[in-house]
Amino acid sequence: MTKKQLTNLLYWTALAAVALYFVYAKGWILAPFESVSAKQAHELLQRDGNVTLLDVRTPEEFAEGHIEGATLIPVQVLSENLSVLANVKDKRIIVYCRSGSRSVSASRILAENGFVPVNVQGGILAWESEGLKTVR
Repeated sequence: MTKKQLTNLLYWTALAAVALYFVYAKGWILAPFESVSAKQAHELLQRDGNVTLLDVRTPEEFAEGHIEGATLIPVQVLSENLSVLANVKDKRIIVYCRSGSRSVSASRILAENGFVPVNVQGGILAWESEGLKTVR
């Protein structure tokens, strides 16, 4: 194998690794949880009394506006605060963030710990773009 061929191989391998990481981080592959649109999450909240709502953004983001009834546990401290959710372990947990990336990470943490997360694709930005209500 020539030096040029090896360089090309390494380049394409690195590019494939980055692409795989991206689709994994977005929850598009190997996701042990369900993902729904903002509209579907709203409908689920309206019709199913056996769900809870979790905001995994920062306290500052939460104060700027959140979905009514949401519990705030920032994703950075979620692992250490799972006991806050112990009373809802038998419920599905609708998880959202700003744009949908942190909620994927949070959903993975919840699933690994026996919870049933439902990720909101697009986060609160998608929620607001659907014209759905938020509170301060």
